Amino acid sequence: MFESADIGHRMGRKAYREAEPLLRQALLKAQFDLLASKHHAVVVLVNGVDGAGKGETVNLFNEWMDPRHIRTEAFANRGKPSEPLSDGRPPMWRYWQVLPPKGHIGVLFGSWYTEPIVRHAMGDDGKARLQARLENIRALERMLSAEGVMLVKLWFHMTKDGVRQRLKTLESDPKTAWRVNPADWERLKHYDEYQATAAKVLRKTSTAEAPWLVVDGSDPCYRAITAGQYLLQNLQRAALPPEPVPTHAAPQPPAPLDGRSLLDGFDYQRKLARKAYDDTLERLQGRLNGLLRAPAMQKRSLVLVFEGMDAAGKGSTIRRITQAMDARHYRVIPVAAPNESERAQPYLWRFWRYLPQRQHTTIFDRSWYGRVLVERVEGFCSEAAWTRGYDEINAFEEQMTEAGAVVVKFWMAITPDEQLARFEARKTTPHKAHKITDEDWRNRDKWPQYARAVDDMIDRTSTDIAPWHVVASNDKLWSRIEVLRVLCDRLEATLAKD
Repeated sequence: MFESADIGHRMGRKAYREAEPLLRQALLKAQFDLLASKHHAVVVLVNGVDGAGKGETVNLFNEWMDPRHIRTEAFANRGKPSEPLSDGRPPMWRYWQVLPPKGHIGVLFGSWYTEPIVRHAMGDDGKARLQARLENIRALERMLSAEGVMLVKLWFHMTKDGVRQRLKTLESDPKTAWRVNPADWERLKHYDEYQATAAKVLRKTSTAEAPWLVVDGSDPCYRAITAGQYLLQNLQRAALPPEPVPTHAAPQPPAPLDGRSLLDGFDYQRKLARKAYDDTLERLQGRLNGLLRAPAMQKRSLVLVFEGMDAAGKGSTIRRITQAMDARHYRVIPVAAPNESERAQPYLWRFWRYLPQRQHTTIFDRSWYGRVLVERVEGFCSEAAWTRGYDEINAFEEQMTEAGAVVVKFWMAITPDEQLARFEARKTTPHKAHKITDEDWRNRDKWPQYARAVDDMIDRTSTDIAPWHVVASNDKLWSRIEVLRVLCDRLEATLAKD
């Protein structure tokens, strides 16, 4: 990957002075064309050898364009890169927080490539671990590309002798000596291992949708114009409407021949008397409170997902759970149709930002499963997008659990007749009338399509780390107790392993 960059490319000062004003003008125009079009977001990944001019180039990008529409973020090595963030969130959480919306540019100084390369080069991660991390990165970049993010991946290269000479030059000048520290010299000792790993990583992750550009950093003029022209090409492309993508995926498995849904197989007749409910509710709430305060829970977080047909009792069940919690340590996220800001981001962005830190809980009243439910049935996304969603969702939940989150998912199931009765009751109950809308009645007409989507969702996203719990909820008292019991059982089983 670095052979061409090793030859020592050069650009004369005169040629640079002629090219630089034209490039600046073109970059600024392309930036504002992108801002006006809002077809894509552009994310520039800046990686490479220390001393190869990464910082200088990023500064130039901000100087040549309007920095008000550029978000530049620097990510330092945390020391033990394979571990979750210190607050318990997944490692990728910090990158999702800074993704720019469509029309804007984000510059990530150090990115999701830094830690896999450093850990493998230093011998902390073996070959299998590196391969797994790279596959996760390729999946992430495929998803971002499909969601309208254009990735510009720059690797700044310099030979070992070149790095050594640059450090000496900086150190010898009192004005620049502060830029060199003992860690720079220490990293130089591992240059060969670092470069061998980097070459392997770049080969494996230079894909059609997100290729790498290796920039020779030995000459500042050549480096600046090369990186700037490549960024310009990508900005100009990002301002254009997205290329047509397949709207259909491979044929999906057929519906069952007998027409039965998974949801048809549950017992909806189970009921609980009020006195038994009150007694059991108090006991289970106390059990839940104790589990959330257990010492082992200090290293974990809790993510609860509630999905179900309209009027299935999600909200009232959530209230019985939160009654057992410390209000300072939980957050309930009601999920509706995405707003304008959320539509300008990749689909999962609005859920990544709400992931809880250690010792906290996030409860999602509806969730990322909207992609394979509402968006699928209502045609709000292409078939290719929702079929891709299953794998993206599984990967999302896997990252949560690897970081220490306990993910518990509930489908609140009711029959069509029970839903109709609850709809009618809402119409005649003043304090509930606001909960029934024309959309609820319209969605009811598509019950068979939603039932099929639920079958596929549970089959394809009920995993050993985040299984679905289907709760027959025709009787609200019984279903609330069942949810609390399942939640406590899951927490106990998880904490017993710690």
